[in-house]
This record gives sequence, C-alpha cells and structure tokens, in this order.
Amino acid sequence: MKKKILLPMAVAVVFTFGVITAVKAEIFVGIASPLSGSAQTTGEQQEIGVQAAVDHLNKMGGVLGQEIISISMDDACETRQAKAVARQLVNEGVVFVAGHLCSGCSLAASKIYEDAGILMISPASTNPKVTDEGGPNVFRVIGRDDQQGTIAGNFLADKYGAANIAIIHDGEAYGRGLAEFTKLQLNKQGVQELVFAKYIRDQKDYQSIVGKLVENKIDVLYAGGYEADIGIILRQAKKELPDLQLVSGDSLVSPDFQLYAGEASEGTYFTFAPDMRLNPEAEEVVAAIREEYGFEPEGYTLYGYGAVQAWAQAVNKANSLDLKDVTEALKSGTFDTVLGTIGFDEKGDVTGISSFVWNVFEKQGYVPVQ
Repeated sequence: MKKKILLPMAVAVVFTFGVITAVKAEIFVGIASPLSGSAQTTGEQQEIGVQAAVDHLNKMGGVLGQEIISISMDDACETRQAKAVARQLVNEGVVFVAGHLCSGCSLAASKIYEDAGILMISPASTNPKVTDEGGPNVFRVIGRDDQQGTIAGNFLADKYGAANIAIIHDGEAYGRGLAEFTKLQLNKQGVQELVFAKYIRDQKDYQSIVGKLVENKIDVLYAGGYEADIGIILRQAKKELPDLQLVSGDSLVSPDFQLYAGEASEGTYFTFAPDMRLNPEAEEVVAAIREEYGFEPEGYTLYGYGAVQAWAQAVNKANSLDLKDVTEALKSGTFDTVLGTIGFDEKGDVTGISSFVWNVFEKQGYVPVQ
C-alpha cells in the first residue's frame, strides 16, 4: 500500500480483558526519490520498482505478518530537500528507506537515518563515500563510481587516446566524483584531457561550457552529471562540433536523455549496471510491472525492487525490525532477488552483481555494446 498524504502512524487498538493495548498494525517504509527536476525520470523508475515490490509483498502477507505502507517523497536530487525528506520520514516512523537515488542526497540523509535507527538501501547512489563514510545502516544494490570511473578511463584511453578529450561535471557528489575517477584512470593510462571543467545544473543554455569545448576543438566529451543537463549540452555542442563523441555514466539510462539531446544522442556510449530485465529471476516481475503499472521496468526499476526484497528477507531472517538485527542479517546472509542472489560486504556494498557494462544509444533507444 502506498501513502502519499503524510499522516500519523496508524495503530490498532486491541481490547484484552478490559485492558487497552496499542499494537503496531503496519510497517512503514520510505521511498526517497527525485520526482521533480533533472533526474525525475530515473527517480520515477526507482519509485515504481520499490512500490511494486511493496505491493507484491503485501499480496503474500506482508512482512512479519504485517502490511507494509510506503510513503513516497520527492527530494528533487537536492541535498537540502533530502535532509527535509529524511526528517519527515523519521517523523512518520519508517523503519526502512529505499533511496536515495542521487549520491549527494544519500550522503546528506544517511546520518539522519542512522541517528533515528532507520535502515537505508540505495538502489542507485554510486559515489564511494555513500558506503565508505556512511554508518552501519547504509547499504546499496548498485556498484561504485571508483569502479565505473576506472572502466570509463580505460575506455577513453584505449579508444580515444589520440583525440582531444574533455571531462566535465556538474559539481555535485555524483557527477564530480564520477568525472574525477574517470580523469584519474585516464591519466594513469598516460592520456591527459585538454579540458576539465564544471557546469551549473538545471540551465536552459550551456554556451559557457560549450564555448570551452569549441575553443579546444574537442573530439570526445566525458560528462559526469544528470541526463537532462547532459542532453542539452550535447545538443548545443553538436551545432558547432558535429562529430563530437559523448561518453558518460549511469544517469543516462533514461528516455529523458534522448528527449533533450534529440538526434545528437545517437552513438553516445554510457556505462550502467547490468540490465536486470534479462535475468531469468526477474522474468515474472518484469511482466507484472508491465501489466500492472503500464511501465517499462528499465534503468533503476528492478534495482529498487531488489532493495526491498533484500530488506524483507533480512527482516524475516532476523524475525525483527530492529536496525541492529536487520543489518546483521544483511551482512551475514544471501538474498534471492530479481538482481540474482546477492549479499553485502562489511561496508554495505552489494556482492554477487557485476559492476558496470557499456551501452550505446541508437535511434530507438539504448542497447548493450556487443
């Protein structure tokens, strides 16, 4: 069940031999996603995946015999709003948060959840600091940007080492971190980029950064940031650099990128975690989400679903909702999910999943690179 309007926690009142006892009748979980702004589409992927998992669990009796109530909130991929969302979810009495999507939001909110004894599993935050610096309550079901940046840096060096390369980012935790890890690996391979620069998010015009690319006659652009910004930058840049090759990271796993970039998107390479729609373990869930929600479960959808599955199985294993009990179960067990059989290491990073693979945009969308 999903609760959009925030209300006080529901309780059932039981009369036993004249004594009134309050019994917690429902388990509240939070969904923290960007449901507005430049990362809205990927936020909706995460939200629908989490909600589908909650709905399917409730059809099977919930968790510990209790119904799960989800509370979905918009953090807009902004750190200040993420903190406000986290405090509101604490006030609502959630025991688990599926989120956040943006790394900066996860970093901003995780301490608030830790202090309140709330578990957090991110389906999408890839910055290493999320688990390196997060508390024992922080987990994720996706890879890290030190892995993603290494893959990207090697790709740029191997395929475009003789070209004029630029690396840009939006200054946020995710975009900046991914760009820095890519630059580090590229430089380790003996290749130096001509431009390493920052742009400002959520603009309509990016001529300032585009001008730097044109001035330096850039052949290959690596962009760390979110899909809408990168799509607009590419479209504007290709007016003056028609042969510009774009390479980027996992945020491009969104139809919004092609919406903003238009025909300029074709040929763009980007890394993303494995497409879990191809997993045999996900076949029934993929069909159910398409039928029940009229939604294609691409991108982060199944990662959101898998995060909820891992939490629910850990709760059942621990026979408890207590944070310490559930985190011990998560770090000591394995879990059968739409992502395959997964586990977590001591930091809270997922195990059992390949990190990142290459995709390329064609006219009708992206496909894996063979």
